Amino acid sequence: MKGWFLIVPFLYSYITINNKNIDLFKHQHPYPPFISKDTRKLIVGTLPPPRFTTGEFKLDDVDFCYGSRDGQLWKIIEKIFDVEFLYKNTAIAIQQRKDFLLQHKIGVCDMVEYAFRSEINALDSGIERAVLRPIIPILIENPSIDTLLFTGGNSKNGPEYFFRKHIKNYPEIKLKRVKNTVPRIHTFQLEGRQIQTVSLTAPSGSANRAVGSIPLYKALKSKNPDFNTIDFRVLQYAPFFKE
Repeated sequence: MKGWFLIVPFLYSYITINNKNIDLFKHQHPYPPFISKDTRKLIVGTLPPPRFTTGEFKLDDVDFCYGSRDGQLWKIIEKIFDVEFLYKNTAIAIQQRKDFLLQHKIGVCDMVEYAFRSEINALDSGIERAVLRPIIPILIENPSIDTLLFTGGNSKNGPEYFFRKHIKNYPEIKLKRVKNTVPRIHTFQLEGRQIQTVSLTAPSGSANRAVGSIPLYKALKSKNPDFNTIDFRVLQYAPFFKE
């Protein structure tokens, strides 16, 4: 792997606040970026749930990017591409997902290499002292990438939020707004090429309440009572995931 990835051997540390030691869980991202030489679209999130760091999987988790049984990304992808994945923690289930990504020139590279948590949960709001992955150097090393698909927006500790924080180190990079309603779209120039960023509604169960308040979702739901939050994300994601 590239030299800029940090291997951190410990999972717990502490800091001192007001003369008291505060235990922190070191939330190390368990997966390196999954990028091939042909990758065009890059899925960008933050961190998987802490149990993926500790290896304490649930029965139908998959030990791969977005493999949480509680997540919805692979279910959304199934509907967009009319495919089926196994939801078991097996080598076959992992390989299915890798083969799919390679076939469709999609990669995965979350924003956070590691962070700390005072409470062990999967909420982005609980991320502290995040160390970010060098997305801009990664994009330079992979010139085929033309789209970043943020699995969340610009709220604090979301993937767009961390991306904006990262590019402050590159004052020559300016985001140009294309669309300011969800999914938010921006573009920027990098070494003579244009890259698009798309901030999608997060594919997590915790975001379902926000989806339920969106006027378009309400209108579609009123026309079809069987329409659900995954269906809504399928409509939103499909134009950006497919060619």
